[in-house]
Amino acid sequence: MHIPDGFLDPLTAGVTYVLTILYGAYALYGSKWKKNPDKLNLAAVLAAGIFAVQMLNWPIPGGTSLHFVGGALAGILLGPWVGFVSMFLVLLVQCLVFHDGGITALGANVLNMAIVDVLVGYALYKVFPQRFKVVGAFLGGWLGITLAGLLCGVELGVSSQLPYGLSVTVPIMGLWHAVLGVIEGFITAGVVAYISKKAPYLLE
Repeated sequence: MHIPDGFLDPLTAGVTYVLTILYGAYALYGSKWKKNPDKLNLAAVLAAGIFAVQMLNWPIPGGTSLHFVGGALAGILLGPWVGFVSMFLVLLVQCLVFHDGGITALGANVLNMAIVDVLVGYALYKVFPQRFKVVGAFLGGWLGITLAGLLCGVELGVSSQLPYGLSVTVPIMGLWHAVLGVIEGFITAGVVAYISKKAPYLLE
């Protein structure tokens, strides 16, 4: 889902950058007065773990690849604002140091994985009652990466840089990420279930 340089035209890249910057400014404002040592320590550890697993990519038909994202998990454990910051730092380091995702496409990659995935995972987890939180975590992990993949397909499809239109990019990205989302959902639910037993205060 890390879009490289050259895949998005200037207009598409510019729109995603504007949306990301606006949301990022609001997220930083929202998280600034909620900071605490426990949350910051958890954010650092979670970012390191997500960074590691995101570096594992599996190629799929259609010229793209799949990987675990972890945005829903970040949203559940850190909330939508700190979760965004944690995911943004992961994506920024991957882009600048490992060239996993282009600089011109950073706005789109952050929009997909640090905003959409984080918000969807957080929202679905929150709406479920306490005894069904694990179900909410599973659905958040699944739907978060699925919608992020669909949005990525839209960004690629509307870009004049690629010869493929929405009829190609959206089904490929949506279908494959819906399949991967099942695995991501189980991993997210498993981590949440484990934490709820061993360190439930982290989910408060």
